[in-house]
Amino acid sequence: MTQPTTTALGTDMQQAARDHLWMHFSRHSVYEEGGRVPTIVRGEGHKIWDDQGREYIDGLAGLFVVQVGHGRTELAETALKQAEKLAFFPIWSYAHPAAIELAERLAAGAPGDLNRVFFTTGGGEAVESAWKLAKQYFKLTGKPKKHKVISRSIAYHGTPHGALSITGLPPLKEDFEPLVPGAHKVPNTNIYRASEDLRDDPKAFGRWAADRIAEAIEFEGPDTVAAVFLEPVQNAGGCFPPPPGYFERVREICDEYDVLLVSDEVICAFGRIGSMFACEDFGYTPDIITCAKGMTSGYSPIGAMIASDRLFEPYKSGTNSFAHGYTFGGHPVSAAVALANLDIFEREGLNDHVKENAPAFRRTLERLLDLPIVGDVRGEGYFYGIELVKDKATRETFDAAESESMLRGYLSKALFDAGLYCRADDRGDPVVQLAPPLTVGQAEFDDIEQRLRTVLTEAPNHL
Repeated sequence: MTQPTTTALGTDMQQAARDHLWMHFSRHSVYEEGGRVPTIVRGEGHKIWDDQGREYIDGLAGLFVVQVGHGRTELAETALKQAEKLAFFPIWSYAHPAAIELAERLAAGAPGDLNRVFFTTGGGEAVESAWKLAKQYFKLTGKPKKHKVISRSIAYHGTPHGALSITGLPPLKEDFEPLVPGAHKVPNTNIYRASEDLRDDPKAFGRWAADRIAEAIEFEGPDTVAAVFLEPVQNAGGCFPPPPGYFERVREICDEYDVLLVSDEVICAFGRIGSMFACEDFGYTPDIITCAKGMTSGYSPIGAMIASDRLFEPYKSGTNSFAHGYTFGGHPVSAAVALANLDIFEREGLNDHVKENAPAFRRTLERLLDLPIVGDVRGEGYFYGIELVKDKATRETFDAAESESMLRGYLSKALFDAGLYCRADDRGDPVVQLAPPLTVGQAEFDDIEQRLRTVLTEAPNHL
């Protein structure tokens, strides 16, 4: 019999979790009723272990984060060495070597003239920073009415009030309204749910979706719109890749109306799609990149807004200042870990590894299309969504009660019990999302597919 684990205070770990830990995006009622709090205690490579000694495939890289895998001793040692030398100093009118070196390295890897790196501690803060910069930039350059932003329906861009306003998920927002005004939504690029006249013509669908952005700018007034926020592959809703020509047309639209294009790469950067920055995988150059997660592979928190030289120009002279910042932005330990993480990318060729193996990952997951419940398999790189449907022929989805029963009542627990940590998500139509560490290959793809197959075969019996 497994002995209960205890905290440093000697209390039962499970009871302490129920009594004191406020988990994020969690329904605590299941724990108040005596449910066990899943507690992960160790990771190695693409595997994690819980406090009961059970082993799982980390099919979500933590939370789209652990690119190089768990248990990288050199990243822990880097953090220790940096903390011994300089554990903390702010970058408020000062600098330290780790922040300088990381800024230079990120700028060297970013496309075009995106050479100015503003550090945050996470992705939501990076998105918040980008909106604030867009608004101030246009004030400083004589266009003070340009403050609105365009983003896509169902898209997730973070939880701070500004980022949450940009987010296109009404259920996440309604409890915190009123939010920041000026955020407007356009259709996303889910071609599986496109009208019948467009779903078989990806290029036409891409043009249609991009033109909705121009339509929104015209409707709001071009002199009032500051920026468009788009993920290279949209996360929420289940990994919507861009159709052919989509970003080329969006770039044209932004240039035509003098609107900034923000590539929100909090998930997609650092090899998740293939290249270091996913905008390069899809052939466009934004004005701003927001990034976080994979920059350190999760070994220490950090995020960044990377802006073009043009956007920095007003701050190079006079008394202008971007009056914005975070105590822990560009933290010395996090910056040092990020540099060591990027060294691993280069030494092990992880970007090329993803590009070479991504087609095999797609083919392996597409085997699941023989199951009646699997309607669509979509994504890019090592980032995939599997949409579940009630009727494959008509693409009929599940109603709210059925989705609740299947996803929360069965799938989430069944997948975990099958030894696969991933995400069963109903932000949009029901999907299972996968984003494993970038180190895995065909053997792990096959293992993931078999565990999914076992659980999804049984899923229709739990409606």
